[in-house]
Amino acid sequence: MFLPPPVKSPPKKQAVSTWPAAALVVSNMIGIGVFTSLGFQVNSFSAALTGSVFPLIMLWLVGGVLALCGALCYAELATALPRSGGEYNFLSRIYHPAVGFCTGLCSATIGFAAPIAVSAQIFGQYLCRAFPAMAHVVPNNTEHAAAFLLVTLATAAHLRSLRFTGTFQATATAMTVLLIVAFVIFGFSTAPAQPVTFLPHASDWSLLLSGAFGSSLIWVMYSYSGWNAAAYIVEEVLNPAKALPRALILGTAFVMMLYVAVNGVFLYTTPLALLNGRLEVAHIAGTQIFGPAGARITSALICVGLVANVSGMMWVGSRVSEAIGATYPVLGILGRTSRTRVPYVALLYQFAVVFVLLFFKPDSVVNYVGSVLLFWSLLAVLGVIVLRYREPSLPRPYRTWGYPVTPIIFAIITLFCLVQNSQNHFRETMIGAATVLIGLPIYLWASRNVPIEQLRGETLPESSM
Repeated sequence: MFLPPPVKSPPKKQAVSTWPAAALVVSNMIGIGVFTSLGFQVNSFSAALTGSVFPLIMLWLVGGVLALCGALCYAELATALPRSGGEYNFLSRIYHPAVGFCTGLCSATIGFAAPIAVSAQIFGQYLCRAFPAMAHVVPNNTEHAAAFLLVTLATAAHLRSLRFTGTFQATATAMTVLLIVAFVIFGFSTAPAQPVTFLPHASDWSLLLSGAFGSSLIWVMYSYSGWNAAAYIVEEVLNPAKALPRALILGTAFVMMLYVAVNGVFLYTTPLALLNGRLEVAHIAGTQIFGPAGARITSALICVGLVANVSGMMWVGSRVSEAIGATYPVLGILGRTSRTRVPYVALLYQFAVVFVLLFFKPDSVVNYVGSVLLFWSLLAVLGVIVLRYREPSLPRPYRTWGYPVTPIIFAIITLFCLVQNSQNHFRETMIGAATVLIGLPIYLWASRNVPIEQLRGETLPESSM
């Protein structure tokens, strides 16, 4: 009797375990900020420091606690509303689909593409510093060529399959972490110590309430951005009710310890006068630790970290576009996936936007993106309180530890950072507000004849089920 061959079912979308998801959190957080911002913090406190660097270390501890509060809140939201897309999904359900669409549009167009482009450009710069001979491979344009090559290879890696994406991300992140840990251990064990103490002096406690501490905290929070990364891929995580909270919390807590250790070794090995106001603090500390070759060694370390950082942001950013395409039929092309369940159209769209941005210097764009994304995070965390009040019977596999203190702490400090940032970057803040307003007419067009349950993420179109 002839039997037809069995029909192969498409691979499950849930293909990412806890550790690759945690690696995504770690890699999204470890960017260029931790290697460059300490000099500005030293400059802010230079007149008040009395031999103790306790206020500088507390900056990274406070920033880490704030990120951890956000991760605890996002863990509840992501397991109660288990759809990929991060704030796009949360805000559509908690407030209104128009709010979610506006944040999704910002993320899908430039919210992730601009930081990817900047990180790729910085990768090209540090690659040429680590290997000076490469600077002449492409005359006058090696840095941009390296940036384009990194973005292309990262996109190609993510186009293969979800399982390969998770493995690639975990491997790149593991290499980054091992190199940073080795850097810290080597610095503390071999370099001569500077005449500073990490224990607080009596006057140090008042500095924690100063304007210098508040303004410096903005730099720290930029370095911690990415703590919510795993919430964007909840549909791709195996057993998300347990794995996702672990990934968010463990990844954030680990980066906090790593950041404190890295800045600790910078302060332990390098005179404060050399760090004061300098951008290249990692290079300066590397020279103190490794000698004349220290700058090149540190540049290579930063390059490895930026590979993982670019890859992580590409993974997260494309899932926002995919989620929009799955909700709005007129934008459905963004939700198309391959046989291996990879959103290839969203990835290629993101690649095209990044490619264009590589020809510009989008530093001011990143300032605007930082303000907008921080605002969306604030709305999402406050949404934990709103959702508890409005939908108390909603199943919550994970409940925020320390509620309601946890979201309130996050909201207060984030609001303070937003006020400070709007004063320092008023123009970029206005551009961000304009971007939000542009999203409203597009939402009105795209949402025509779409059921409100689908717009809020309560149901999906039949083609997506």
